Amino acid sequence: MIGKTFKRDDASEDVEAKGFDDFELRLGDLMRGERATMGKSLLDVQRELKIKAAYIAAIENADPSAFDTPGFIAGYVRSYARYLNMDPDEAFDAFCTESGFETAHGMSAAASSIKPKVGEPVLSPLGKDIFTASETPFIPVGDAVLSAVEPRAIGSIAVLIALIGGLGYGGWTVLQEVQKVQFAPVEQAPIVVADIDPLAGASNALRTSDPLAIVNGPTSDALDRLYRPQALDVPVLVARDAPISTLRPDTIGALLPDQSFEPPVAVAEADVAADLPSPPPIQVVETPVPEVQLVAVRPAWVRIQSADGTVIFEGVMEPGENFVVPATEEPATLRVGESGAMYFAVNGTHYGPVGPRGVVTSNVELTPDSLTSTYTVADLTQDDDLAEIVNFAEVQADE
Repeated sequence: MIGKTFKRDDASEDVEAKGFDDFELRLGDLMRGERATMGKSLLDVQRELKIKAAYIAAIENADPSAFDTPGFIAGYVRSYARYLNMDPDEAFDAFCTESGFETAHGMSAAASSIKPKVGEPVLSPLGKDIFTASETPFIPVGDAVLSAVEPRAIGSIAVLIALIGGLGYGGWTVLQEVQKVQFAPVEQAPIVVADIDPLAGASNALRTSDPLAIVNGPTSDALDRLYRPQALDVPVLVARDAPISTLRPDTIGALLPDQSFEPPVAVAEADVAADLPSPPPIQVVETPVPEVQLVAVRPAWVRIQSADGTVIFEGVMEPGENFVVPATEEPATLRVGESGAMYFAVNGTHYGPVGPRGVVTSNVELTPDSLTSTYTVADLTQDDDLAEIVNFAEVQADE
């Protein structure tokens, strides 16, 4: 029995699964991981490091062509590595290894800014805008033309345009109406005024052969209005009643002896100049009110108030100064700062003083009865200033 054996020529080899450490980690992956751990975006890094987000993305992608000036690449990489708490030198060495970047001398042409050739289009870093790339699809590529137009503002603009148009049309209409000139038709044809005789209308003696015979002359009513005297500046008044001088006081009024009423008697103008009887004299039956004066023998502050609180007088009275208290229905009150320097004079008789020296006296009723009953007649021997003022007043009265 011939036996056949089966033999697999291509025996599959067991493939061992790779672990995490078997994969090669690039610099960009490490930096993106550290940045994600810190919770920072490219815009956050740009705001904090003051480095363009395009340069940060170029460092993570190991693309030195994105930089305008190659001389700043080393500083950008090291600053970004320190920001991510990584070793700056190791990060820059890894960037040079992955990108093939070599540090150039500061004065060499390779370290200067990269200038595009003539006719070559200027490309942005990385050849495109990193914010419009496929890695950030949530950012819109561009705004539409009408995206900035607010729909609600269209109605307001339309109303404003209509209002401005209405006001302009109204103003134009009024201006046209104001500028219009209207002519009133007349029945008489116009003639040359200089050729008209000013006296032709008064005589009505125009001849039929006269060329002005067809003109109608002015009427008598028109001439009367023309030569009517002008109105007076001061109107002429004619009294319709008798003058006051024609009234007799012995026939009417409250001064009649018998208090009888008689109607007024109108007299002629010739009797106006006659002597009229004089009214009976007025007889006073009430005794005169005694006069109350304040006499200051030394400087003193005085305030006089009426019963309703009105200040009649307030001030400092000097020696020899007098003040006559006005007679009121309700008695006035006195307040004096130096009581010993103030006296009262009732009908020429001095009373007082108001109080002892250095004392303030208030609510003194300024009536003759109250003063004469409250104060005694002043003793001139007790106050030399008062005696001097009284003697001086008597000498002035004698003169």
